[in-house]
Amino acid sequence: MAINKSALPTSEACGGFLLKVENLTVNYGAIRALKGISFEVTKGEIITLIGANGAGKTTTLHAISNIIKKSQGDVFFDGADISSAPPDRIVKSGLVQVPEGRRIFANLSVRDNLEMGAYTRSDPIKEDIEKVYNIFPRLKERSRQVAGTLSGGEQQMLAMGRALMSRPRLLLLDEPSMGLAPILVDEIFSVIKGINETGTTILLVEQNAYKAMNLASRVYILETGEIVKSGLAADLIKNEAVKAAYLGGT
Repeated sequence: MAINKSALPTSEACGGFLLKVENLTVNYGAIRALKGISFEVTKGEIITLIGANGAGKTTTLHAISNIIKKSQGDVFFDGADISSAPPDRIVKSGLVQVPEGRRIFANLSVRDNLEMGAYTRSDPIKEDIEKVYNIFPRLKERSRQVAGTLSGGEQQMLAMGRALMSRPRLLLLDEPSMGLAPILVDEIFSVIKGINETGTTILLVEQNAYKAMNLASRVYILETGEIVKSGLAADLIKNEAVKAAYLGGT
């Protein structure tokens, strides 16, 4: 699905780190889910985190967004320390997460869900809703439909559209292809690419490592709460150990 570059407001020009994570540690009781990981995301990039279930990928996104409490570490967004900022202020600053499992407001209409995505804004949102509809025409067709009655693919589109209503500069995507048919996976990845091409930086957690690595510029591999390998996606996708562990030997 092609996206007109005028479809979304662009973020500021590339150059320098938009996100910097230092020594991020998260404990769940006696379990150390993240063990002091550090990484950066440069403006304009698509970065992907890959790893097995339980590696700490979703925990990383939640800790960045301050949805869960960090045990240690710092998070900087566009040079500002957001380590202790409340989640709503983080969203307002331009860092927005699309959660695993979509978590739409099932009892509200599609349009109401999109309006909820703009809850931190006080300016007019009509133009942004139309931009989301341009990206996801099916959402426009189902504007008044109760969101819980949408298909899985449509709910994922709605979750992404709702996030775009906050005008993110950095979009955190958690397993956007989960549970979708292959043709819809291709469509969602095409949309992600298009969103990035408009200027929005993306940090992607994705179970489909092959597609994620083909889309991203750089990759961080998590194992049991630690970053064990990182590098250019074009290099790691050819790495035999990475292929065997995450790409089915392809």
